[in-house]
Amino acid sequence: MTSLPADLITVPQAPPGFKSGFVAIVGRPNVGKSTLMNTLVGQKIAITSPVAQTTRNRLRGILTTDQQQIIFVDTPGIHKPHHELGRVLVQNARAAIDAVDLILFVVDGSVELGGGDRFIVELLKKSKTPVLLGLNKADQQPEEAEAMDRTYADVADAEGWAWGKFSALTGEGLTELQGELGDRLEPGPYYYPPDLVTDQPERFIMGELIREQLLLLTRQEVPHSVAITIDRVEESPEITRVHAAINVERGSQKGIVIGKNGAMLKAIGTAAREQIQKLIAGPVYLDLFVRVQPKWRQSRLRLAELGYRVEQD
Repeated sequence: MTSLPADLITVPQAPPGFKSGFVAIVGRPNVGKSTLMNTLVGQKIAITSPVAQTTRNRLRGILTTDQQQIIFVDTPGIHKPHHELGRVLVQNARAAIDAVDLILFVVDGSVELGGGDRFIVELLKKSKTPVLLGLNKADQQPEEAEAMDRTYADVADAEGWAWGKFSALTGEGLTELQGELGDRLEPGPYYYPPDLVTDQPERFIMGELIREQLLLLTRQEVPHSVAITIDRVEESPEITRVHAAINVERGSQKGIVIGKNGAMLKAIGTAAREQIQKLIAGPVYLDLFVRVQPKWRQSRLRLAELGYRVEQD
């Protein structure tokens, strides 16, 4: 995986006719935004989970071809927040809407348009940024899906938005989607080197890969009251040692994460280590520690300490 290094990077001169721009991927939680970005850039940089509201930080994925560079901004799912963390996430998603060149509004095309989608439609109507409506999960649609599609097409037609269908999981329709996005970009420079796929440092991605496995293995028992901090990374020619903390809100959650005789923590560590080894293309030793941080989601200060800040554009 290629991520942004700490030192200065030389960005090449773009050829004549080159197009570039920033595309925000917005939508309700769990409609497949992160899976879509991973598939488009060709590498796993955003975590995915059956648990809604997986994405927390705005994460950029970079797709570069000979003719264009599209910087995808994967935003947290827009929803009604119930705690300070939720308010920060939704505020960051809304901030992205006015800070990009194009909005890709992703919906779950396997079900009809719902109230959550209509809420986002009203939000996007207030923005001057162009919108492309994308119906994801085309592979999960019933055979007779015309009436279902119509619920989205009516909204798109009313707002003057183009719309299309695709599957982030199978890749169906993504070539056409990429073409539609590229057609709407203006001529521009390389914003990032052509071989870069994300602007996030590897330590951030490591923490996200650990959180992904925790969500997958604990499911609804420890839904969103968990944050990962990478305390230390020690690199040697033989192995990379990663020391990380799993921060939870209550002692009962700590017990769930550790599991009987440490079985759950071991399973999370084993699965996360395999993912991190793919990330850095080398052997990894992962040391996980569970720490209780009471009510961390309710405190702006604690949220900032754990890496969740209101983003400024």
